Amino acid sequence: MKNRFENTLQGKVCVVTGAGGAIGGMFAKALAEVGAKVAVLDLNLQSAQAVADEIHAAGGTAFAYEANVLERESLDQAHEKILRDLGVCDVLVNGAGGNNPRATTDNEFHFEADMIQNCKTFFDLEKSGVEFVFALNWLGTLLPTQVFAADMIGRSGNILNIASMNAYTPLTKIPAYSGAKAAVVNFTQWLATYFAKSGIRVNAIAPGFFVGNQNRKLLFREDGTPTARTAKILAGTPMGRFGELEELIGAVLFLLNDTAAGFITGACIPIDGGYSAYSGV
Repeated sequence: MKNRFENTLQGKVCVVTGAGGAIGGMFAKALAEVGAKVAVLDLNLQSAQAVADEIHAAGGTAFAYEANVLERESLDQAHEKILRDLGVCDVLVNGAGGNNPRATTDNEFHFEADMIQNCKTFFDLEKSGVEFVFALNWLGTLLPTQVFAADMIGRSGNILNIASMNAYTPLTKIPAYSGAKAAVVNFTQWLATYFAKSGIRVNAIAPGFFVGNQNRKLLFREDGTPTARTAKILAGTPMGRFGELEELIGAVLFLLNDTAAGFITGACIPIDGGYSAYSGV
């Protein structure tokens, strides 16, 4: 009987953006572990190189490239180097993204007293911060897709985007990030339809609550004790804990597997410990 979960990534060229960070780097290493040849892209070349070096040390194949997902010219330059070093792109993981304090309110709700207590309210959100968050998450998904999906036309390919559970129910304090991730989900569906006749599948994952450098200050105080926000999150998560980053890998490898997930496109898989399923009662 045929193994529906046989490895279909062996020897494939996988491009991962934002791969110098914790999550993107983890994806890059996971792909290398199953035999893919990985292009590690990040704005910080030193961080990308560290991930590539770790992959090499483990016996895998990876090259590091400096790339700005908000600049087409930068992506084109990285693309040329990848074609030379590894070949045409088979898989694109759009891992670059994130939030910014300039697009985050201090409080969950608006109170009139906030206006005179030096709190950052909705009215104080900086235009530049909101623009940056939308650009990083949405445009930072669109531009790499324009560059690397061109390699897949006439062959076959896979694109994986990184959404978030707050794309469906926006979290308090972070309106720009919530809106941008909602746009990523919508764009995933649009791309899946657009490329359906071209042999390219496009899917996404929607992580729930994982502790990382970008949200640590929202979840834990400087002394390491949990904030009130953490208590709310855990109370609303049936599994009663934060996710471990490694728990994202299974869904990633599944969606990129042409045998196991060959008829899946335009999907966004929640990885949230049941958060999206729980009504609170």
